[in-house]
Amino acid sequence: MLLVIDVGNSNTVLGIFDRQSLKKDWRIGTDKDRTIDEYAMLFNNLFQLSGLQFSDLDDVIVSSVVPPMLDTLEGLCLKYFKLKPYVVGPGIKTGMPIQYDSPREVGADRIVNAIAAYEKSKCGLIVVDFGTATTFDVIAPDGSYQGGAIAPGVGISADALFERASKLPRVEFSQPDHIIAKNTINSMQAGIFFGYVGLVEGIVSRMKEELSEVPKVIATGGLAAPISAATGCIDQVEPFLTLEGLRILYERNRN
Repeated sequence: MLLVIDVGNSNTVLGIFDRQSLKKDWRIGTDKDRTIDEYAMLFNNLFQLSGLQFSDLDDVIVSSVVPPMLDTLEGLCLKYFKLKPYVVGPGIKTGMPIQYDSPREVGADRIVNAIAAYEKSKCGLIVVDFGTATTFDVIAPDGSYQGGAIAPGVGISADALFERASKLPRVEFSQPDHIIAKNTINSMQAGIFFGYVGLVEGIVSRMKEELSEVPKVIATGGLAAPISAATGCIDQVEPFLTLEGLRILYERNRN
């Protein structure tokens, strides 16, 4: 079995693949201060709850946008899994030309998403990933990565409003019944939710204006489903896109 690990700034997502089938997935908080042994205990608990053991693993692949986590997870794999993990970064074969001023600057998660989306669709694409930051990535019909845009994530925007406006409370991100709200909490929810929908629609629309062919728009990440339900600019939601991309990269690089 293959363990795929996607480390984001806020959350780390794990997946267990048996060949091409995703059997298990888990989401845990990213904590760069945890030790190798603490992560081993956490992983072991998750495995045991699913009837798995570390010895069931044949390989591991890791993608991380939090550099300190790479050493921790590599140490975990070597000490407890007896495996050297594949790491998404310089030297790994992507099979995707990167048309970026400095290809090394592109986040590992963005490349992994692009690879998975193109493998599924084989057409021009815009991939929107709702994470700590919201990323918009463009893939040409020939499968080359063209670049994109990065915006503050919903959580960052909502936290900034709470922290900088002393009279406003922290609110849950959810779609209110009306855009014209009648109380402070619903007013904030309306501004955050529909404001973010407008941000997504605006960036996607402007990207389409720069492209010669109309791309398919795929969304992933924790807020992909509620945002997609409120706008017509997203064609498809793929909640496990990054995990699928890691599996594909592993297949392209395994010995």
